Amino acid sequence: MSKMKQIHISKLTLNIGLGEPGEKLNMMKGLLERISGETAVKTSSNKRIPTWNVRLGLEIGVKSIVRGKKAVELLKNLLKSKANKLKESNFDSTGNLNFGVEEYIDIPGVKYDPKIGMRGLNVCVTLERPGYRVKKRRIKPSKVGKKQAIQKEEAIKFIKKKFGVVVE
Repeated sequence: MSKMKQIHISKLTLNIGLGEPGEKLNMMKGLLERISGETAVKTSSNKRIPTWNVRLGLEIGVKSIVRGKKAVELLKNLLKSKANKLKESNFDSTGNLNFGVEEYIDIPGVKYDPKIGMRGLNVCVTLERPGYRVKKRRIKPSKVGKKQAIQKEEAIKFIKKKFGVVVE
């Protein structure tokens, strides 16, 4: 296989959405920092939803981004919490992977905290190939070519081979 065709994990994003600001949001930030080993940031709403008492700019969630070898090790742990089984619907058409962990205590090595209670989190895995920089560069960004783009089947094959995951 060509070096330019090899797939790698660009980043792993962990996300917890609460829907309300306050002390619980700070506890969730601490939880994400314990799980990921990286600093977590609060995310704010970008639109107003009056029925849910959400206003524009209100801090309602927490996210943390992990890259490199740390992302691979964390993904192995997160997949263990899912018993190394994923659905085909967890993969999108561009080859990225999204799944949820129902309760954070399912992750190996994470202890239960009675102050937090039972909470789940979303995991988003971004896959890339060499050459994806062309769409992110500041000067003259362009699209990734069709031959270089990752397809759903290629992403499934990569996850199965690298992590031993069963895709149903």
